[in-house]
Amino acid sequence: MRPMIRLAWVLIPMLLAGGCAHPRSGAGGVAADGAAIYHVDTHLESRSISPENRSGGRGIGGQAASPLGVGRKGSPTITIAPGEEMDLCDIEGPGTIRHIWMTGVIHRNNDRLRALVIRAWWDDQPHPSIEAPLGDFMGLAHGFTNPYQSAAHSVGRNTALNFWLPMPFTRRARITLRNDSEADARIFYQIDYTIGDRHPVDVGRMHTLFRRENPTTPTVDFEILPRRVGRGRFIGCVLGIRDLDTSRWWGEGEVKFYIDGDEQFPTIAGTGAEDYVGLSYGMQDTPYLLHGCSLNENGYISMYRWHLPDPIYWKKDCRVTIQQIGYRRPDYFERADDWSTATFWYEPIPSAPLPPLPSLEERMADLYKRPLPE
Repeated sequence: MRPMIRLAWVLIPMLLAGGCAHPRSGAGGVAADGAAIYHVDTHLESRSISPENRSGGRGIGGQAASPLGVGRKGSPTITIAPGEEMDLCDIEGPGTIRHIWMTGVIHRNNDRLRALVIRAWWDDQPHPSIEAPLGDFMGLAHGFTNPYQSAAHSVGRNTALNFWLPMPFTRRARITLRNDSEADARIFYQIDYTIGDRHPVDVGRMHTLFRRENPTTPTVDFEILPRRVGRGRFIGCVLGIRDLDTSRWWGEGEVKFYIDGDEQFPTIAGTGAEDYVGLSYGMQDTPYLLHGCSLNENGYISMYRWHLPDPIYWKKDCRVTIQQIGYRRPDYFERADDWSTATFWYEPIPSAPLPPLPSLEERMADLYKRPLPE
């Protein structure tokens, strides 16, 4: 196991908990409930939902029959018709979703990464707390697969999608996948979770939104997170940029966090777009655990930043923006480009509805197609 991957398995649960391990963790790694990874006396139960066990019930998986017989790979996929929205899971809590894996028709059909929409509802709130194109939720901007690993995602070369941030709930978790394309979507998936978690009523629930402005408006900062009211914790974002003027550098815009009453000026202000994702002097294809860039080709950029060891909390309200400022010696200048974001944060429920999801046409325009070799 590579050192960075090994380190990730130890650090990520601690970072999401604010850096505090369970007292029993000692010198060992940290498991899902905060205990040492070798601790086996736990109140948690491990469950998993897939097409071979759609309910996640105990002892009922793998019952479908194939030509090889009962329980021999009889139902490995689901098929979602055009315009159909299908439940991936509907779980009674309390519990925590720990991992989502997915692949299928999206392999070699990357347009589907923007046409399929994942949505999640926590604890019977009437509106979803997650609503985003599948690809962006799984760490890929522009509907394009590039293999990489971060603290939140790991993506295989053949469009194997993995999501690792924990998603707690107290009564019920429902996740759906909607097919906005014009063809059937055949999907493999698995959702791994625990039940019996002892969450407080006001535990933060995972929220995710998708926004796109194509193009942005000069002098009007792009909103990574429109204003949220109440308490919360900003986790991070996957930003997609399509550079509309490749003759001049696009990324001098500063990220700004307006926290707890900030109006004209923010509490946290960065120094530039590539600086925000932990890089410098332009953009490089450098995917790291907590920050970096997974695509930097022909004016298309997919970059990300995870605020795990450096948490950003708010008590009353929060809004996050980034400027669109370019540079060509000797001057900075205002510019417009194509920006998108999948933004992730935790807040208790009840929470306000998400902004409307962009239309299919808005989501699908100008996706990246890697040029064929000559």
